[in-house]
Amino acid sequence: MTHPDDTPNAPDATGAPAPADGTRVVRAGLPAPEPYEPALPGPVFAAHYHLPGDVTDAPYDYGRDANPTWTRLEAALAELESPGAPAEAVAFASGMAAITAVLMAVPGPPRPDGHQPGEHRPDGSRPGPVVLPSDGYNLVPGGLRGLLEEHGTEVRTAPTAGGAQAELLDGARLLWLESPSNPGLDVCDIRRLADAAHAAGALVAVDNTLPTPLGQRPLELGADLSVASGTKALTGHGDVLLGYAVTRDPALARRLRTWRKTAGAIPGPMEAWLAHRSLATLELRTARQAANALAVAEALRATPGVADVRHPGLPSDPAHALATRQMRAGRYGCVVAFTLPDRAAAERFLGAARLVDEATSFGGVRSTAERRGRWGGDAVPEGFVRFSAGVEDTADLVADLHEALAYALGRGSNGSRKKG
Repeated sequence: MTHPDDTPNAPDATGAPAPADGTRVVRAGLPAPEPYEPALPGPVFAAHYHLPGDVTDAPYDYGRDANPTWTRLEAALAELESPGAPAEAVAFASGMAAITAVLMAVPGPPRPDGHQPGEHRPDGSRPGPVVLPSDGYNLVPGGLRGLLEEHGTEVRTAPTAGGAQAELLDGARLLWLESPSNPGLDVCDIRRLADAAHAAGALVAVDNTLPTPLGQRPLELGADLSVASGTKALTGHGDVLLGYAVTRDPALARRLRTWRKTAGAIPGPMEAWLAHRSLATLELRTARQAANALAVAEALRATPGVADVRHPGLPSDPAHALATRQMRAGRYGCVVAFTLPDRAAAERFLGAARLVDEATSFGGVRSTAERRGRWGGDAVPEGFVRFSAGVEDTADLVADLHEALAYALGRGSNGSRKKG
């Protein structure tokens, strides 16, 4: 049976039918076939390259500037994030490296006075503000806020739900969105906010980590940049740190590459190769993860003692209607958020769930969960749990969670619920 997300995309610019996502991820970024060569060449380990004569148009000159393994991965990422229009991807050493590059290096559009909102003016005035979600990934409004302010950038924050960030755009150079937000899973109207930001003279970047480009394409919704941590579902095996940003604006891509080079935020060739290899199973993995997440969310909603279950795929979720309009059908992500009565209950649950690793990432093939409040920085209750569905058998996973919840909520015996 054909998966609803595996239906063909619209024809490309030549009028030829475009491949469906399940086909696209298997082929994206591969070089033309060569006799007796692998379909995906191995990683290129090089600090320098043979470099005779004029270096102006040299595709590879030094390992901090470019690498053939990055080139193939970046071509694949650009194709996945922007299948209908030319785009450029820039790979980074981690998601935070990509986020930092965008927030620090990307200016807003030119102002009437000829200056860009992201630069210091001759009169000593500060760069234009950036607008961040107050409820997004906690290192953005937390750790990066201080860095931005140290460099003279005003930071404004507002919650994701309800489009509250639109009220803070006056004079801003960049609007940063995260939809669905992490960890609370609220959703904002990306197209409406992008229109408002552009009218106010600001550029728009969207953290697309949780949906992946198979679940949501911010560039098609009006964003200037789609940014993500490839550490999560994109690579999916919990063994790679990687980040990227994709834009249809060549000037923005150049600025990001300059930042990457000067900051040294480059991905390793092995990490880039592993990421590209992992793309081939992205459609299969995320389809199973999304189905598991929805099944888990439905089971949690039916469990007494479990409160505030959030998942955009639940028809009862306050974000569902908007998520359905801007995310692809059945691709609402692998994350479910819920709250147990207190810290002790959450920790009992995490200790008793045999098919769930207690870990701080999400998007992997093995289900993970954590009591998010242990880190600080997120405005969540002590019993708040962020759960990430893996690719385990759905019935096994739901049964394991039911038993772990029964124990955590005092309705079952620990018995053999020890991990391992």
